[in-house]
Amino acid sequence: MLKSAPEIVEWMNEIEKSIRVKISKINFEKLQDWHFEPSSGDIIHESGKFFQVKGIHVKTNWGKINSWSQPIIKQSEIGILGILMRYIDEEPYFLLQAKIEPGNINLVQLSPTLQATKSNYTSVHGGKKVPYLKYFVDLKNDEIISDQLHSEQGSRFLRKRNRNIIIHITDRVPVLENFMWIPLKIIQKLFHYDNILNMDTRSVLSSFLFHKNLDNHSKSIPLYNIDQIISWITSQKVYYSLEVTEIGLKEVKDWKISSSEIAHIHNKYFSIFPIEVKIEGREVEYWTQPIIKPNQSGICAFIAKKINDSWHFLVQAKVECGNIDIIELAPTLQCLNDNYKDSENELPYLDYILNANSDEIHFDSMLSEEGGRFYNEENRNLILKVGKDFPTICPKNYIWMTLEQIQLFAKFNNYFNIQARSLISAIIGKEHEYS
Repeated sequence: MLKSAPEIVEWMNEIEKSIRVKISKINFEKLQDWHFEPSSGDIIHESGKFFQVKGIHVKTNWGKINSWSQPIIKQSEIGILGILMRYIDEEPYFLLQAKIEPGNINLVQLSPTLQATKSNYTSVHGGKKVPYLKYFVDLKNDEIISDQLHSEQGSRFLRKRNRNIIIHITDRVPVLENFMWIPLKIIQKLFHYDNILNMDTRSVLSSFLFHKNLDNHSKSIPLYNIDQIISWITSQKVYYSLEVTEIGLKEVKDWKISSSEIAHIHNKYFSIFPIEVKIEGREVEYWTQPIIKPNQSGICAFIAKKINDSWHFLVQAKVECGNIDIIELAPTLQCLNDNYKDSENELPYLDYILNANSDEIHFDSMLSEEGGRFYNEENRNLILKVGKDFPTICPKNYIWMTLEQIQLFAKFNNYFNIQARSLISAIIGKEHEYS
């Protein structure tokens, strides 16, 4: 068992060198088992499973642009993102896999014990069985640390959710090739390496932070109580509107479809193109698929401030077109780099975060998005601790919440978005620094 973060990174590098990988861009006509549906233009899989790329038309009173259409991924089935956990000398260890995804920036990243869509774990692809599946199917209540349905990127997926689950085991489990038990203290350090912990791992690990008994924490003095926060969330859902209509991909305005990609006419936002994938050792070693590539990286940041001698996080109620219930709770700032250049957007706190003093930056790392659907997508993730002079008064779609309150709301489905969960997971094991 490796004992340091650098050793884990070197182990991952050796795996990358040992596995034959080839990922190539191709034309749409070379997609196997995928096709453009003639009437709608949607991209669908021959099995009717996995996912489809279709169009939506959006109307909302959020932001400056109130109506648009765009391509989006529709994946109705609920996948499993599961991690096995055990205690060794009272320290939690997590069974993670060094896994290659076609869109990963550095190919190998640490993924959950089980990371699979329903189509994958039911072997629609005809490949090998998914390892460790049985531990997440035959569940006993006393083994479950956390078990929740959580959303994924609300601007790219249409109402997509995955089951995030952590199982505590006491029996010995065979450790397969490219899997490793990694202690929490090393995971804490790996957060400071760019693009090592994949998005799904971060999402599931956030549940380990959130499952803890709140009575064990030093009691904070919140600016708002739970009833006030619930009322604020309700008011945001009442005030903001979100009307999403599914349309055919060929009906999407301001997007062009060529033989090799789907892109915005002004080359903004993202593009979709087909790839051919060859990865040795996967359940299926060869396949083709569409994948999304952003046109720029982004930034996700939480501002934290001591109020009433207790650390509070500045949380945003954010509307995204794929949200299940209009708004989800997001980081203080969540945007693409294009927004930096667009003064009309007037994003709250953008200038402050971009020009933060080094002594305010408590966490700063590049973290990538899920490599099975997104190609080389990464965001700069920051947590800033600001001083008493930072204004407590904030825009109406923002609110200050303590970490204990975040933990409470995150126990329930569809409150915190993937960007917030991913960023807040960097706190795991360091909760005392925000109490």
